[in-house]
Amino acid sequence: MTDHPRIPLAGVIGSPIAHSRSPILHGYWLKRYGLKGHYVPLDIAQADLRNALHMLPKLGFVGVNVTIPHKETILALADIVTDRAALIGAANTLIFRNDGRIHADNTDGSGFIANLRQNAPHWVPQAGPAAVFGAGGAARAVVAALIEVGVPEIRLANRTRPRAEALRSDFGAKVIVQDWVQAGNMLEDAMTVVNTTSLGMVGKPDFRVPLDALNPRALVTDLVYTPLKTNLLIEAEDMGCTVVDGLGMLLHQAAPGFERWFGHRPEVDAATRDAVLRG
Repeated sequence: MTDHPRIPLAGVIGSPIAHSRSPILHGYWLKRYGLKGHYVPLDIAQADLRNALHMLPKLGFVGVNVTIPHKETILALADIVTDRAALIGAANTLIFRNDGRIHADNTDGSGFIANLRQNAPHWVPQAGPAAVFGAGGAARAVVAALIEVGVPEIRLANRTRPRAEALRSDFGAKVIVQDWVQAGNMLEDAMTVVNTTSLGMVGKPDFRVPLDALNPRALVTDLVYTPLKTNLLIEAEDMGCTVVDGLGMLLHQAAPGFERWFGHRPEVDAATRDAVLRG
């Protein structure tokens, strides 16, 4: 009888999950680098989450990505939580360790910054305030990352103000909350503009914040990547702004997990992007 080593398994857990492009991305990297392994979508309901996390390592899983609605819940189920995941209040990457413990991290913020650095290399975070729309888990990762790279002030608006106030209380005086109905005012002299909401996504309401005050020297990015170029990015580009779509963040946030699970740091390049867009 031959003793074969287990082929590592990884995946993405959420509900719903069929729309995720992560299996396409990781599958492309596995093939590109000639690595043994599989990455699969796992539709797991909230009620089944604890039992699933207990079983996945026994089935050969070395880790998983986490998406809606589990990114916040997962922290209470992990044995080890990184400082940045704790600060953000959500995790998107789990590593199932050999000692049986679950390690939770959040790579959304680093993926966000890497996307901007790659696609807008002249961006200077310290050049002026940032305007951030939304106050969910993605916004928390973005705000933490912007503070870390030296943005001097972050103006924040959310459709429900209490959630924005909660974010401000966690991240401190650099965050200034604005009412959603006056969110357009945040754009005056802002040098970085970020939409972290689902507004503008296919099947969702439009992003209707007026852009009259938008600085043509600002960098504008949208975490939405379906469509790849949202109306916000189209309008901002027409006004002279540098724009960066949200697909690169998906690619960059995935790289650290892939490296931990499969032992190779993947390159995020044009070929990777094309592979994901082709589906």
